[in-house]
Amino acid sequence: MLVYLLAIILVAFIFDFINGFHDAANSIATVVGTRVLSPLAAVAWAAFFNFVALFIFGTHVAKTIGSGMIDVAVVNPDVILAGLTGAITWNLVTWYYGIPSSSSHALLGGYAGAAVARAGFTAVIPSGWEKTILFIVLSPMIGMTLGLGLMTATYWAFHRVRPQRVDRLFRVLQLASSALFSLSHGANDAQKTMGIIMSLLIASQALVAQQGEFFSFLRVSGPDAIPMWVKAGAHIAIGLGTLMGGWRIIHTMGSRVTRLRPVGGFCAETGGAMSILIATFLGIPVSTTHTISGSIVGVGATTRLSAVRWGVAGQMVWAWILTIPAAAFVAAVSYLVIHFARG
Repeated sequence: MLVYLLAIILVAFIFDFINGFHDAANSIATVVGTRVLSPLAAVAWAAFFNFVALFIFGTHVAKTIGSGMIDVAVVNPDVILAGLTGAITWNLVTWYYGIPSSSSHALLGGYAGAAVARAGFTAVIPSGWEKTILFIVLSPMIGMTLGLGLMTATYWAFHRVRPQRVDRLFRVLQLASSALFSLSHGANDAQKTMGIIMSLLIASQALVAQQGEFFSFLRVSGPDAIPMWVKAGAHIAIGLGTLMGGWRIIHTMGSRVTRLRPVGGFCAETGGAMSILIATFLGIPVSTTHTISGSIVGVGATTRLSAVRWGVAGQMVWAWILTIPAAAFVAAVSYLVIHFARG
């Protein structure tokens, strides 16, 4: 049973790796699309700041997921494994088709679907989902508003400056905005995996208590006491995933939604990062994909509405709507298979 527990923790870190791989586009699509950095340099830049977020931000989001969304009493290793299976499956499907869906919502949907399969809808804590569901709508709108507002303000501030000078300035500034967005991505998304692992550890403390001192690293006193190995492992995994890149989605985000110049990339990244950091400090697990996509659309709309490829944006919206129920369905089926296979 202990080997099973350790294997699920490994699967959680694999999900975090896939999260970084899948969401690399969020961090680097604009800086690659504007040709400020080469793809290889961009993923290295983003991966570094994904990891650095470990030393800057707290764990409010991890605590929300660890104990505020699903009744911990119904959580067991089978639920966690099935939830991760649902999330990983949906992430890989959307990666294959180059669709920027939300790894965060895939994880939440998978976690909820597996818990419901075990204990029914009473497993879900409604109050814990209110802000998350609300921000499915709000996060792209906030990102779009901030992206549009920053772009408009920048136009007014630099309208008398030669375009070549503006491009040179914002090629440098976009390095800072890309770093800020990667920090926010690491801060919010790595914490979601921390929360899942903490749910698993809390549910398994009776088993861990029977083990010797060698496995004392698995002991936790509560959802707020997140061990350093969990924090560091989550940030390392997401950073390595980002380093591998998700080139299909990078192409969609960086050029198919709208064409960006360095000034637009700076405004999109800064607007997206501001939105995510606000949610992170409030302990709300949000979709970095939704937020940066909305910000890119807002920046593109400042030129003219036709500059945004609304057909591509529409496909992304449908993926967002389907993510939670699709991941939940796969997780529920996975739970039933795992439960019966294990007797």
